[in-house]
Amino acid sequence: MHGKGVCRGNVFVERLWRTIKYGEVYLRAYGSVAAACESPARYLTFYNARRPHSSRDGQTRDQA
Repeated sequence: MHGKGVCRGNVFVERLWRTIKYGEVYLRAYGSVAAACESPARYLTFYNARRPHSSRDGQTRDQA
């Protein structure tokens, strides 16, 4: 991190959470708290292992 009160340090985490919210959380109607807690972990597995990224020439993060 860049120090207390500096916004640049948080930008990567904020972008990741935005991706999780719009790609998974806002699209689901969870039946329980446990299902809601498992959802981000499941999405991160998909995000790293199966989702191709244009900035990585179509490779997944695990491949890059």
